[in-house]
Amino acid sequence: MIDWAQVKQLEADVGSEDLADVVTLFLSEVDEAVEALQSLPKDSAPEVAAALHFLKGSAFNLGFQEFGDYCATGETQAHGGDTESVSFQAVERLYLASKSLFLNELSSHCSVQL
Repeated sequence: MIDWAQVKQLEADVGSEDLADVVTLFLSEVDEAVEALQSLPKDSAPEVAAALHFLKGSAFNLGFQEFGDYCATGETQAHGGDTESVSFQAVERLYLASKSLFLNELSSHCSVQL
């Protein structure tokens, strides 16, 4: 569910102290974006695709692999006009599960303290 190699690479790129800031910002922005997605009209394919594109990029940046994969698939579907196949509840569920796992295991994979 979490690509820890990606997280470790990010830590190597930005340093442990800055990784804490990146994680905090990421979680705050994605919390807001997931909440905003829930209020989008299902028939607004461009808005749904844009929201999922943002979530996909954020997810892969911080190693949330399964969440990112789902958002990528949903983005593709939305670009094709098929927003009914995208479950906003699944987006939220995958994000919350990934976030929980990430926060519970972060200190065992990286030297960052939140």
